[in-house]
Amino acid sequence: MLSIEEIKLLIEKLERVKKEDLQELIDSNLKILKDIELAVDANNKEMIDRLDKTTDWFRADLADKLIKQQVDKMLKHAIRSKIYSFGRSNMYNSLEIGPGNGMFSMDFRAWRLNYFLDVLGDREQIIRKMFPPAHQKYLKFYVTEEAACSNIPTGSCNFVFSWDTFVFLSQKRIRQYLHDINRVLIPGGHCFIQYADCHFDRELAQAKSGYWSYNTKTSMTEIIKNEGYEIMEMGQFRPEASYAIFKKPGKQNPVVYKVNEITLD
Repeated sequence: MLSIEEIKLLIEKLERVKKEDLQELIDSNLKILKDIELAVDANNKEMIDRLDKTTDWFRADLADKLIKQQVDKMLKHAIRSKIYSFGRSNMYNSLEIGPGNGMFSMDFRAWRLNYFLDVLGDREQIIRKMFPPAHQKYLKFYVTEEAACSNIPTGSCNFVFSWDTFVFLSQKRIRQYLHDINRVLIPGGHCFIQYADCHFDRELAQAKSGYWSYNTKTSMTEIIKNEGYEIMEMGQFRPEASYAIFKKPGKQNPVVYKVNEITLD
């Protein structure tokens, strides 16, 4: 039996491969699939809303990750190399959304101030312990509900980072986040965000299991562009490690990012 994620992915593939000689066949299949998609979405909307991940879910997930301690050292190195390429100036501040257990939270020390935004208020105590006393004054923590960055000052950051967070968010919530991030960024400011690209089997499997939320490169591209950003790079370090790098239009940012894809075999 097809899942709703597989139906949506099949629709997307059929729409991309449209050709005149296959028009009638493709259109008929698209209509059937879209009717099924609408029916499934309508029937399951209330259930999906009820199953939206709660703060308790995020807390339990982070605790489970600490126990398992499944850390891919090569992946961490690749991500950090990307982060460092944005840290060539301390004129502005950084924002990490969903720092979780603080895997990358110490990698923003090149920035003037480090803002951290999470749905869990206890992250502040956990992450502050990682930093020496002299650096405490440069750390700013805020708690958010759903997708609001309202506590982060307007035009305060030239870099926004998030890993292992947006994969759990619906496309609607991602769109809301990117809308508010636009306010936070200076003109020319960059975003480096992991997302779920269900064009790949392993990422689709995460969505089918209910652990991740369904998304694709095609949908993410549309969301980014519709919110007024310029896409710099969309890549994948390895399966389950897809990312997007994009920027707010403008030239205020002193950091110029050069595309340099890093992949892991």
